[in-house]
Amino acid sequence: MNVLAIGAHYDDVELGVGGTISKHVKNGDNVVIVVVTKSDYGDFNGKPLRSTSQARKEGKAAANILGVERLVCLEFETKKVNYDVALIEVLNKLIEDLNIDTIYTHWDGDVHQDHSAIAKATLNAARHVPRVLMYRSNWYHSTETFNDNFYSNISNHIEVKIESLKAHTTEYLRRGDEWINFVRHQNRNCGITMGIGYAESFEIVKWLI
Repeated sequence: MNVLAIGAHYDDVELGVGGTISKHVKNGDNVVIVVVTKSDYGDFNGKPLRSTSQARKEGKAAANILGVERLVCLEFETKKVNYDVALIEVLNKLIEDLNIDTIYTHWDGDVHQDHSAIAKATLNAARHVPRVLMYRSNWYHSTETFNDNFYSNISNHIEVKIESLKAHTTEYLRRGDEWINFVRHQNRNCGITMGIGYAESFEIVKWLI
């Protein structure tokens, strides 16, 4: 498989699909992670919480832990991503140049504006890609329901996923073990649903076999 995992910010891919990415790498698939934004941000008072250079450094460390050699950042402004032709065409080019046949992207019902814009742009750009799954990467509620109808067994990859999250030091120090515990419990609950140890869940857009 030629796999493209798309995230709005450094840490989104690890949160939603990190275990599955680790499994793809172990299976010998070609994996590229694309981060759409610079991923710097601050609080509502303008206090910086993560710089672009910090986000990039942590993102590279996390990708290395997952075994992913190629990490691409598109350098869009954080919290200002639009669902428009500019983003669609960038994704179109990546998909064509890399001969992508499998995509993981954000859920289109996500209330985070960057996430939902990227999801919609991906669905447009991936119109000829045979396998597309959407993932969740935050704790927010939405008026829409995430229809988790596809599961990936990550029982042998959960610890690698957790280590990749901890590589995002800025976020880990800010949120603490509550952040990690939430993810672990979420993947454990998905595993229980499937009768296995740990799993990541996705909503199918399309899956050709």
